[in-house]
Amino acid sequence: MASFNRRKAKSRLAFPKMRRGAGRSQLEAGAGGATHPTLRRRGIYLLPNAFTTAALFCGFYAIVMAMNLKFDHASIAIFAAMLLDGIDGRVARLTNTQSEFGAQYDSLSDMVSFGAAPALVVYEWSLRGLGKLGWLAAFVYCAGAALRLARFNTNIAVVDKRYFQGLPSPAAAALVAGFIWLMDDLRFAGTDLSWISWAITVFGGLTMVTNVPFYSFKDINFRKSVPFIAIFLIVLGFVAISSDPPKVFFGLFVTYGLSGYVIFFWRLFKGKPVSIIQTEIESADDEDLH
Repeated sequence: MASFNRRKAKSRLAFPKMRRGAGRSQLEAGAGGATHPTLRRRGIYLLPNAFTTAALFCGFYAIVMAMNLKFDHASIAIFAAMLLDGIDGRVARLTNTQSEFGAQYDSLSDMVSFGAAPALVVYEWSLRGLGKLGWLAAFVYCAGAALRLARFNTNIAVVDKRYFQGLPSPAAAALVAGFIWLMDDLRFAGTDLSWISWAITVFGGLTMVTNVPFYSFKDINFRKSVPFIAIFLIVLGFVAISSDPPKVFFGLFVTYGLSGYVIFFWRLFKGKPVSIIQTEIESADDEDLH
């Protein structure tokens, strides 16, 4: 079986590395006066949770804007939540302020911003006129996001870190919100595009709970030096986005939403394992090789 770069689950007996300048709260006196490091405190840190709260606010704001029929504002708010969601985890790692509270809070924020908000926005914009089929499609999306987040939290230690298992909820939200933003920018009424909206919503909801692998970009080392052309391409990317954000963002996330299926069928065609879940228990010697 092909080996993957998997996340390693922490042992219950292992202690985290002590930070330089650790205080008394990180030491625990043992028998004979020996000291041992304690497990990470279940504290609440201000900086990363402030970004998570901002992302949660954007999701709530998107719902309010949809209720006020300002769908362009709602779509932009969902994209803003995506940006903030990508920042909070990196801030926590850079400042060494990861906590169990932050992880749970981030999941709840994601459920609002990338689960409930896109479902309600697309329902108000286009699916209401379809009656039962409309709100069922919105529910499929919302339930898919909830299941996707729950599965991510439980499988985080056993998946290949290079890929996401199923479409990530922020990308699914960007697919739905990007379509609304683009069509609103082109002055199309949501009621005229009900069935297209229905198809995109159901596609996003179902793809989140599939086992289709989507590239995570987590194996890219941002600390390595890059050639000059890479910086130039980044500049061109910013120019393209600023020229017409709705079209560029929607095109990017449509491409990403289909890329997982391309990877899936390519691996299937080549006879490679299509599952990114670890199915065999690795020995300590095997883990050292990954």
